[in-house]
Amino acid sequence: MTLYRVFRTLVGAAAVVLGILAALTVLLAPADTLTKLILLAVLAATAALVVNQQQRALAVGLLAIVFVLGLASIFSYDNPLLTRLIYILLLLGALAVPAAVVYFRAPPIVGLLMLVGVALLLIVAVNAQSIYDWGVGALDFVFNSQERIPAESIVYCYDDPGCSGIYPIVYSLILFFVVLTGFAYTTLLERKLLAWIQSRVGPNRLGPGGFFQPVADGIKLIFKEDIMPAQADRAIWTIAPVIKAVPVLILFAVIPWGPNIIVPWFAPALGDVWFEVPLGLADPNVGVLWLLAITSLGTYGVVLAGWASASKYAMLGGLRSSAQMISYELSLGLAMVVPILLAGSMSVGDMIRGQTFIWEWYVFQNPLAAAILMLALLAEVNRAPFDLPEAEQELTQGYQTEYSGMKFALFMMAEYLGMIAVSMIVASTFLGGYNDGFGLVDAVPILGPLVLFGKVVLLLVGMIWVRATLPRIRYDRLMALGWKVMLPLALVAVMWTAVAIVVADAFGSPIAYAVAAGIMFAVLIAGAYFLMGRSRAAADEADEALDPMITGERSGIGYAALNVIGGILAGPFALYNWLLSALDRLGSIGEQPEIITAVEKAPEKKPTSARDTGTD
Repeated sequence: MTLYRVFRTLVGAAAVVLGILAALTVLLAPADTLTKLILLAVLAATAALVVNQQQRALAVGLLAIVFVLGLASIFSYDNPLLTRLIYILLLLGALAVPAAVVYFRAPPIVGLLMLVGVALLLIVAVNAQSIYDWGVGALDFVFNSQERIPAESIVYCYDDPGCSGIYPIVYSLILFFVVLTGFAYTTLLERKLLAWIQSRVGPNRLGPGGFFQPVADGIKLIFKEDIMPAQADRAIWTIAPVIKAVPVLILFAVIPWGPNIIVPWFAPALGDVWFEVPLGLADPNVGVLWLLAITSLGTYGVVLAGWASASKYAMLGGLRSSAQMISYELSLGLAMVVPILLAGSMSVGDMIRGQTFIWEWYVFQNPLAAAILMLALLAEVNRAPFDLPEAEQELTQGYQTEYSGMKFALFMMAEYLGMIAVSMIVASTFLGGYNDGFGLVDAVPILGPLVLFGKVVLLLVGMIWVRATLPRIRYDRLMALGWKVMLPLALVAVMWTAVAIVVADAFGSPIAYAVAAGIMFAVLIAGAYFLMGRSRAAADEADEALDPMITGERSGIGYAALNVIGGILAGPFALYNWLLSALDRLGSIGEQPEIITAVEKAPEKKPTSARDTGTD
């Protein structure tokens, strides 16, 4: 108790001394009279607030800030109005500290944070001119790179033997680290977003907001027991998860993350130079073909996993995956034709460079192709509502049923890496890639990866939203959507762009292209409205007993052909049954017929009671 009183007395004395020093500093500062009066008024108001010893601790911090402010007033700016405005704002901030603590009963930590904030604001105010000059210099350094670096000092990376050998390795390691980390936290994003949509809490136990949940999941899967079915094909069953996961990683090789950037480097053979390095591993002129080929390889992992597991559930999941791949890759390939036509190249980099501004993005020139591409890629990575190969209500877990431990983790990694990859494909082919749409990335190339990252996150959120909203569709309707809806629409989308480009080349004007594309769009909308109206009317009139999905089609060439084939196949079976009955009759010739004598049924006796029999 005695130490507390001593401490309280020292705090009060420090408050008085700092108050006197602050007042003297204010009087001696080379500021105008109005500023000095404002400072003294604030000091007086602060002293009036200190009515007991418990509030003197806050007064010490407040008066210390005012004291430093008085010293800082010596370095006044050339503009008196700016000087006066800065002082007034700082003093109001300092005055808010005791007001919040005393009158609004804020916790002491709030007062401490407010004191720190006011001190930082004071430092910024005192050094405002220097900070402004530094900011202008930094922006000039970033935006005027060509002016600050001589052209003879810039060397393209792949023209130097050392850089061309080291840079791909370093870029690949950084890319793998970023992508694998992105896979881990895509799972967390899905769980948190699904929880928010469904009014749940979601992961919140490990780290702030469940931030370390992916780390815990990875450690758990590492220590899970790896169980293999007894009748499984060991080699194929083991390599199937790798076949599913590796092609997804290879997809990232041809997708640029940004334009070329200039980095400093010291090369002994060249001296102090700047290397121009690409933010991509490769940009071949057949990049689209690479994407189409690699996306198809992942399906082999699913099919082989289902076949090698020696399980009917897994086998059905693999068969569904192969049928789904064939059905939707046709639409996927046709949708990729549209950006090829618009860019005049199959290079992904050329497509991105042709979409610098937002009005040049291909999604606005052909939204139908963009929608078909997104749906087809969703089906390609088996995401809801196209996740029939792993339908848990029907197939337990589909092709993953017999997998556990890290092999199961590889399948999960492949799925979420596929989500990231298809988001980058859609963003690069139809949404401008790393271009922000306003030319900012051209001036600051390092912003390219950030812009692409933002687009990928938005597309991932869209896929998660679809999973939380739409139910899993029936398998026959999945096939009908791929063959009867998306494939014809993909052909229409290709015709839309092709006709518009031919018209634009014929007239040599972009206005002709816009007019032709607008006419095609109007025709498409009118045709869709007409066909949807007819299908709705036909659906209302159709009887469930005549539904082809239930009873089969009752007329047409297909029905007649099936009847003919069925009759031909039924002939041998009918002859076989007739031959068996003829042989039975032939074998029964000469045998004595069996004599069956009828046995009369004895009359039933009525039950007698114990009294009639004379027994007890």
